[in-house]
Amino acid sequence: MFSKILIANRGEIAVRVIKTCRRLGIKTVVVYSDADAGSLAVEMADETVHIGASPAAQSYLVADKIIAACKRTGAEAVHPGFGFLSENAGFAQRCADEGIVFIGPNPGAISAMGDKIESKKFAAAAGVSCVPGHIGEIADTAEAVKISEEIGYPVMIKASAGGGGKGIRVAWNRKDVEEGFPAVRAEAKASFGDDRIFIEKFIESPRHIEIQVLGDKHGNVVHLFERECSIQRRNQKVIEEAPSPLLDEATRQAMGAQAVALAKAVNYDSAGTVEFVAGQDKSFFFLEMNTRLQVEHPVTELITGLDLVEQMIRSAYGEKMAFGQDDLKINGWAIESRIYAEDPYRKFLPSIGRLVRYAPPAEGQRDGPHGGYKVRNDAGVREGDEISMFYDPMISKLCTWAPTRIAAVDGMGRALEDFHIEGLGQNIPFLNAVMDQERFRSGALSTNYIKDEFPDGFHGTQPSPEQLDILTAAGAAMQRVYAARARSYANGLAGAPRTEWVVAVGHAKRRVKVSGEGDVSVALLDEGRTLSLTDIDWRPGKPVFKAALGGKAFTVQVAPAAEGFDIRHRATKARVLVLTPRSADLHDKLPEKQAADTSKLVLSPMPGLVVSMDVAAGQQVREGEVVCVLEAMKMQNIIRAERDGVVKAVNAKGGDPVAADEVLVEFA
Repeated sequence: MFSKILIANRGEIAVRVIKTCRRLGIKTVVVYSDADAGSLAVEMADETVHIGASPAAQSYLVADKIIAACKRTGAEAVHPGFGFLSENAGFAQRCADEGIVFIGPNPGAISAMGDKIESKKFAAAAGVSCVPGHIGEIADTAEAVKISEEIGYPVMIKASAGGGGKGIRVAWNRKDVEEGFPAVRAEAKASFGDDRIFIEKFIESPRHIEIQVLGDKHGNVVHLFERECSIQRRNQKVIEEAPSPLLDEATRQAMGAQAVALAKAVNYDSAGTVEFVAGQDKSFFFLEMNTRLQVEHPVTELITGLDLVEQMIRSAYGEKMAFGQDDLKINGWAIESRIYAEDPYRKFLPSIGRLVRYAPPAEGQRDGPHGGYKVRNDAGVREGDEISMFYDPMISKLCTWAPTRIAAVDGMGRALEDFHIEGLGQNIPFLNAVMDQERFRSGALSTNYIKDEFPDGFHGTQPSPEQLDILTAAGAAMQRVYAARARSYANGLAGAPRTEWVVAVGHAKRRVKVSGEGDVSVALLDEGRTLSLTDIDWRPGKPVFKAALGGKAFTVQVAPAAEGFDIRHRATKARVLVLTPRSADLHDKLPEKQAADTSKLVLSPMPGLVVSMDVAAGQQVREGEVVCVLEAMKMQNIIRAERDGVVKAVNAKGGDPVAADEVLVEFA
């Protein structure tokens, strides 16, 4: 076995590879850029090598620096993780030429399958059913428009070297192609160093299902069943699960056999993924093959019991696979939620910054209905770390496993409740909303899911009757602690705290009577029932309130506010006021605060870099026209005018860094 492996990656996947190497007794080397100098991966590795400035094009994408780091440290092999150089056939060949083992497929397999244009040509020649499209490079925007109109809208514009949701746009008309083609080409060049683009028919309401394959250098290939990755936003996977709720055993075997046949045809000898677009009728078409480890590989590990990183290392070392297809079985159900640094309440725009608080749920077996569930959290960050604008905005990958799908979904809901992050926007409330939706729970998925279910964006959810009880009880219990403390400070230890309050959750007001010390009872005076809080874990200043209501455990995120608290439970958040009866009467007479008028301003929705400013002072602009293009976390975001108007002032130009909510353009 290898004695030392260099990890040519960063963040969560670097930490993931280190953990497997430690278990196998292999020393690790981590390369790092300026932005990652204090990262968890750097802390965990046995050796580290600095390879350049923060932009990936100056560090993680520079093959010469990776090779030099291997020679300097004596690393025998390179694990590329995912992204960066992981699907670069030239880099894999360079490693072979330098006597360094590339922990991934051979360069020939990468060339045949890793390039999306070439893979479609290969698949078509092999008789694999493919999505209709133009298989070949496209010279410019005019040719892109011509091809798109020949195929018929909608079409998908994709970078040949793309991955991870980068370099993809769906175009519904000619204007979308004219705007999208140059943006995709720019993203592809910046993220992958390859600006080749192809266009294919976009199939509406499809499901995204992929087959995990694994090969060795002795001609053996197996599949490790499927993953459903249909919950996507901007072509970026958000929630994945294994197995798929769509497939029956016959379809599973057919897809698996096709994936294995394709892998054998190119002598595939590592972990890889054959992706399919599937119809609701279980028909499926080859989409592409990812010749690397997938971000969502943990769900496959959880249902098979295999460590895919270990299998990649063993295959690269030349070991023969220790099992065959008949030895593999699906055990239970696993779900992965990607925790992203983005603000779901602001159209999921990137939200970079420091993790002021980072408290993931405890890993391991947890009690619960349906036989309980297991929690796994793959992360490359710690409390205090910064999510940088230079890389992908993923904070961690939260996974749950249970014997059944509904138990895994319920377990994920509870695990997300227990995940606490402060300092930047994050998508945990949105993920919780999906877990609670009946459509998701039923397994009726498609890649249009988020667009269908949240057509106007995400604005949280209204409290259910059960959540209204949780918010009421938690607010009353916390206020009781504060009131007792205030009375103690004022009068020594004499006197008892007030027991009768009015709890207001939005416009709903409830008269309550609170009693108890360790366990707390909250009598709802107008409803003739009492809420019983037990197992309370909270003290003033703590941002998380844990308890059981009527014996059912819950967690809410809390922050003090005037006359009460800001409380979030799952996707519901509310200002919970705990008032004296007199104060409650006065609140009814207060006028509502009017929001500031920002209709004449174009604000930067995120921190980033202005790629281009497309308007000038005095220009007439129509609703929907492009105002400017911002780049953040390797993605280009087109900012459009939300109203007709004449530009009064332009406050930024191409190349300028801007902060979130900075005024970019003012209208007269």
